[in-house]
Amino acid sequence: MTEKELRSISGFALFGIGLLMLFAGSFVFTMNGAPLMGGLIFASGLVILLGLTVINPNEAVVTTFFGDYMGTMKQNGLRWVNPFFRRKKISLRARNLNGQKLKVNDKLGNPIEIAAVVVWRVGDTAKASFEVDDYVKYVEIQSEAAVRHLAGIYAYDSMEDEEANIQEVTLRDGSGKINEMLEAELTERLSRAGIDVLESRISHLAYAPEIAGAMLQRQQASAVVAARRQIVNGAVGMVDMALAMLSEKQIVELDEERKAAMVSNLLVVLCGEKAATPILNAGTLYP
Repeated sequence: MTEKELRSISGFALFGIGLLMLFAGSFVFTMNGAPLMGGLIFASGLVILLGLTVINPNEAVVTTFFGDYMGTMKQNGLRWVNPFFRRKKISLRARNLNGQKLKVNDKLGNPIEIAAVVVWRVGDTAKASFEVDDYVKYVEIQSEAAVRHLAGIYAYDSMEDEEANIQEVTLRDGSGKINEMLEAELTERLSRAGIDVLESRISHLAYAPEIAGAMLQRQQASAVVAARRQIVNGAVGMVDMALAMLSEKQIVELDEERKAAMVSNLLVVLCGEKAATPILNAGTLYP
């Protein structure tokens, strides 16, 4: 079942003709003593008026005749079509579906809360009318199913070492890719109902309340570890640079024991959380 266009004619002239026939039929019926003729004229005018329909901008009228799909009218204004056609109006305007928060398990089994916003409109009026029972309800149910499926195949966040999983897409940090995949899946699911997906995106994403506290502690610990790793990398680089400059400029010659002591002191100064207190050594490292 695919949409086909039904051409209609302007209804303004027929509206005037229909009104004229109603008045003429009433006059003939009551004044000229010809009730049969008057009744026929009146009935003909009524049939003409029953064929009139108003089509607003971004609106379509699906017509059927004794169960057969005759076509869809999309011309705006006052239009006239066969009065014996059954007509159903369908809006072609863009609509927003603000999905409710769903509690699902991600790829790693962690309970999360997720919701999505979908912008859609009817693209094929025939499919929307005859392929599904209620296309609005169909959009709601399939959108929820798509969000649940997407949340189940991706993790909320990477639980392993960041460097080993830098390319892994997650729900939290891969929002662009995730939104693209959500839109692709919705397009596939809703195409059978003649629905065009204009935009879709994740609108809410969070851990479920029962594990939110533990996951917050994990994120804080990961941030601390990452910061410490950066500090240590910088400190090692500075120590290496200091030893190289001392050796290059021949300021002082250090044996292995003095180098070890210097490295230890520099690392304590550079990696410590508090400012180091200098202690002057008036003695010697050797007994």
